[in-house]
Amino acid sequence: MAVLEKIGSEEAMALENKYGAHNYHPLPVVLSRGEGVYVWDVDGKKYYDFLAAYSAVNQGHCHPKIVDAMISQAKTLTLTSRAFFNDKLGPFEEYLAKTFGFDKVLPMNTGAEAVETAIKICRKWAYEVKGIAENAAQIVVCDGNFHGRTTTIISFSDDVNARNNFGPYTDGFVSIDYNDLEALERAFESNKNMAGFLVEPIQGEAGVFVPADGYLSKAKALCEKHNVLFIADEVQTGIARTGKLLACHHENVQPDILILGKALSGGVYPVSAVLANDSVMNVIKPGQHGSTFGGNPVAAAVAIAALKVVSEEKLADNAEALGQIFREKLSEYIKGSDIAKEVRGKGLMNAIVINDTEDSSTAWDICIALRDNGLLAKPTHGNIIRFAPPLVMNKEQLIDCVSIIISTLKQFENR
Repeated sequence: MAVLEKIGSEEAMALENKYGAHNYHPLPVVLSRGEGVYVWDVDGKKYYDFLAAYSAVNQGHCHPKIVDAMISQAKTLTLTSRAFFNDKLGPFEEYLAKTFGFDKVLPMNTGAEAVETAIKICRKWAYEVKGIAENAAQIVVCDGNFHGRTTTIISFSDDVNARNNFGPYTDGFVSIDYNDLEALERAFESNKNMAGFLVEPIQGEAGVFVPADGYLSKAKALCEKHNVLFIADEVQTGIARTGKLLACHHENVQPDILILGKALSGGVYPVSAVLANDSVMNVIKPGQHGSTFGGNPVAAAVAIAALKVVSEEKLADNAEALGQIFREKLSEYIKGSDIAKEVRGKGLMNAIVINDTEDSSTAWDICIALRDNGLLAKPTHGNIIRFAPPLVMNKEQLIDCVSIIISTLKQFENR
């Protein structure tokens, strides 16, 4: 079979199953094309994408301005490594720093890399600025977190599937309940070696858990009181997903360290970044951290284009308005539903909780039915279905999608 020969769904899935590591459990649909809020499978069937590559495709599939930026730069210069300057990195760093209100940017490629980078920066700051004894720094994290799957990150995960049999684990982390300010304050007061608080403004992988109003701002105040860095992992919640440019902006919180990824490139290229002010970022010196591809010219050009699309097309405002409609209509339906018991979220980052146990197949079966009805979504944590469409969706499309979701849920009522 020629490498670029067109293949059917069954053959494509069989090839992945035979030759690929089984580290994912994909929904059985083989996609071959995407545009805006839609994707098409190899047989030409059209679907609404209601996952948006876990919020990487906020700007819609194959946005022409972002794709054009990538193609144009790829024809000129793709990679120099950081052994040399290039003419795209500086403008990208300036654009990113000014957009989010920070002094400095450290570019990487993936979200997990960016989280690891933030951890390293926080620890180095702890020793060189705060004065914590070497190797004694602790970072507070939250139960239910998802920050990636590297060895250090899974060391502070309570997801047994991600963590078990990958030890020995990395020390230096204290986990507390999410959305619990008293637990956070106890952690700070009981240990003077606390360097940072790493938190998702909304826990996405855990099932779109939205904390109580005021949680983020009060947590930031506690960090300031105890001289601890507030580290916001906005890889999934950032770049307009929740109705603001950053989810932290709902409470006017400016993190000490900001982690970005996914939609920073509009889904066309791996780009991530860590942002901080000079008082924090300047602890990193030459040779102490890096990446061959981090800050490459293509990534820089793509990220600027992706952020401009968010601004020009007012995607945060659109997410805020459509999210309200989505939750209102689903909440109304759920009042009389036996199969769904809750809808929650912010902006266009939402989830419905299925009225069944986490070990049941009901949510998966509903997602299969949604696929058959022309909408793609995926369960998380067994009985929760996450809904996160591209932010370029319009009201008419959203109403159509809500209709599909409700009609699909009706198929499972009173079974």
